[in-house]
Amino acid sequence: MRTEIHGNTINARTVEQAVEILRNGGLIIYPTDTVYGIGCDITQKAAIERIYRVKGMAKQKPLSFVCSDIKDISKYAKISTSNYRDLRKYLPGPYTFILPGTREVPKVLLSKQKTVGIRIPDHALTMAIVNALGNPIISTSVNISEQSFASDPQEFSQYYEGQVDLILDSGPTWAELSSVIDMTNDEYHEVLRVGQGDVDWCLT
Repeated sequence: MRTEIHGNTINARTVEQAVEILRNGGLIIYPTDTVYGIGCDITQKAAIERIYRVKGMAKQKPLSFVCSDIKDISKYAKISTSNYRDLRKYLPGPYTFILPGTREVPKVLLSKQKTVGIRIPDHALTMAIVNALGNPIISTSVNISEQSFASDPQEFSQYYEGQVDLILDSGPTWAELSSVIDMTNDEYHEVLRVGQGDVDWCLT
């Protein structure tokens, strides 16, 4: 199922539709402030496994997830005082922050180092869905190893037809992925991937 979104308008019916699918263990493709993501409710283990199958990803590769706010992040990740200041300054925004995970994180989402990747994208519709759901949703781009098409629904919709339950089409987005910043060391932040968003503040 594909639903077209016009502008930045938040349609309550669309949000309800997405939340119902997520609560029932379904997969959605949704727009963000970077590229389109494919996601599910992080409490739905079978849905998480389905994302790995659909994308052809090795299960050793951990998935990030979208939280509703910094308070929500603190449930799933350990946040030092200095990291809290940076999170408040740069979120919502086009970043994925790597932090030490807590016991609340499903094991399949923890890296070998017991860390998690957290996002709060600056996108009203996606955040409305996460808030209405009451749980974080998985955040991984719709790109697959053979194709990089995560910015244009016209390109990826055909590939994912029949493999996901809902595509929220708001038109082309930015083609650049989020910047990934490792915050597990309080002494310094390591930039793991340069994407959208200024990363100079990490290098000082």
